[in-house]
Amino acid sequence: MAGIIVGVIVAVIVLVLIFVAQKYNQLVKARNNVKNSFAQIDTQLQRRFDLIPNLVEVVKGVSTFEKSLLENISASRSGYMNASTTGEKINMNNQLTSNLKALYAVAENYPNIKSNENFLSLQNELSEAEDKIAYSRQFYNDAVTIYNNKLQMFPSNIIASMFGFTEEELFDGSPEAENVPKVEF
Repeated sequence: MAGIIVGVIVAVIVLVLIFVAQKYNQLVKARNNVKNSFAQIDTQLQRRFDLIPNLVEVVKGVSTFEKSLLENISASRSGYMNASTTGEKINMNNQLTSNLKALYAVAENYPNIKSNENFLSLQNELSEAEDKIAYSRQFYNDAVTIYNNKLQMFPSNIIASMFGFTEEELFDGSPEAENVPKVEF
């Protein structure tokens, strides 16, 4: 009789360990998917960052353009490159996006910029990069939502707290992105 009880206890312990291992592995997989998704955003942002210096140079060469806006674009680009956390990168990306929108809005009032083939080509490439970034952000946010749900839902929330899993931040747009840039002369 005692052997059966010990066998049942051992079987229950083994089943609990298998369950914990399965939930732990699911959490690790979801966390790695979030990291991979952010790496995809980083790749697309790097493509955009590589185009920005060329865009700034074209604008400088074509017109006496608003110097502070060009400096802000360069500063935002550098800020992203130096950011160490996901939150800092999201913030710097939002600033850069806002500055690029302002650049395009101001460029509309300069016929010599709007008609410059290099500017138009770079603007088109940046637009394509923005589309890819938007898709990558959507994929990242989906991965973060799945991961964060696992952290909050029973019973994986118990395993997550036991092993120190923490929630990830969504890649939200900046509040300024909702507003149309104001152009003043």
